[in-house]
Amino acid sequence: MTTIDPAIQAQVDQILAKVHEGGRINYDEGLLLYQHADLLDLADAANARRQQLVPGDRVTYLIDRNINYTNVCVTDCQFCNFYALPGDNEKGYVNSKLILGAKIKEALELGATRILMQGGHNPDLPYEYYIDLVDWIHRTFPTIEINAFSPSEIQYMSEIGGKTWMETLSDLKAVGLMGLPGGGGEILDDEIRKRVTPKKIMTDDWFGVMKVAHELGLITTTTMVIGFREKLENRMNHLQRLRDEQDDSLKRFGNGFNAFISWTVQIEGTPLGRSRFADEYGGTSTEYLRHTAISRIFLDNIPHISASWPTQGAKVGQMSLHFGADDFGSTMIEENVVSSAGAITKASPLMLPHEMHRQIREAGFTPAQRNTNYDILKVFDQPEADAELKTIQEIEQAASKQGNWAGVTLIE
Repeated sequence: MTTIDPAIQAQVDQILAKVHEGGRINYDEGLLLYQHADLLDLADAANARRQQLVPGDRVTYLIDRNINYTNVCVTDCQFCNFYALPGDNEKGYVNSKLILGAKIKEALELGATRILMQGGHNPDLPYEYYIDLVDWIHRTFPTIEINAFSPSEIQYMSEIGGKTWMETLSDLKAVGLMGLPGGGGEILDDEIRKRVTPKKIMTDDWFGVMKVAHELGLITTTTMVIGFREKLENRMNHLQRLRDEQDDSLKRFGNGFNAFISWTVQIEGTPLGRSRFADEYGGTSTEYLRHTAISRIFLDNIPHISASWPTQGAKVGQMSLHFGADDFGSTMIEENVVSSAGAITKASPLMLPHEMHRQIREAGFTPAQRNTNYDILKVFDQPEADAELKTIQEIEQAASKQGNWAGVTLIE
């Protein structure tokens, strides 16, 4: 066990006491906690903050499907194994409406309330493609919530269409877009971004797109990926900028990010994974839990913290519920991006609601299904309530229909 200077320990104790009392900590205090606080003391403080923001023992989850409309991309991110370069006809694809419709139809059969749709920066897709796609999905499947396009995708399609971010997001909202996922953020510190993702959106523009989304009333989340050989100061820069921008959006628009999700970078099969520094990338479960706790403590203006069981595994996901997380994420009917880089979803891409409930209850909490806006749809406070969920046999029967798209009506 590492022994720290008594004077530093006294400062740490004072900062933790401030958190328990509901106070906001500053950058230097957050960095000190990150560097020196005992892991279990951090967990205790993070849970205190969690109770201040989301009281009770409910842990929410979402039934949704991650859908990719294309994997063709020009950004060459060093941590991505999902993309194909333009002209790679063997690996690259643009999914047709028939395929996308089948995926959504199957998701609805499995109880999904939302799709999360993202793709690559494909130079062959015109601006009108994105508007038409969202419009078609919304008209064909009016009950599904459409959460789509990271800030980086919004910036790219805006450039293609000669549009401002406001014009692009307004056009998408008008045809059914409900919200933006916080993808493409990684570390929102340009020192890191210029090294690992130099062709993709930089920090100021990432927040600029999200600011417009907040002004338009769209639902947004924010993410963070650690393990790029960054310093703790880079991580704190990300958290500080995020908190500052959230303060501003809430003050100006009464709308901001409703959740924060972080995970450790997955590099199997990626350029980073093949580099001579490969062993220096990624992060341990302990590092992930420490970061989750620090994030919950510091981001006192973002209501929800979501566990990333698809990248960290179900058991670490359970543990994160004791480190400040109040949401267990998605059932992940489909996921292709982090799984292509070696995430745990590669082996087990779907967690059935029954299993989601079991994991949450084992961790000592009560499962509750939510929608995109974190509105509670149903609380499963007794195991007997699980009887209304689809059985494994029903899930398998629905899954076996994949590829049978006769039931999808194309609305052109």
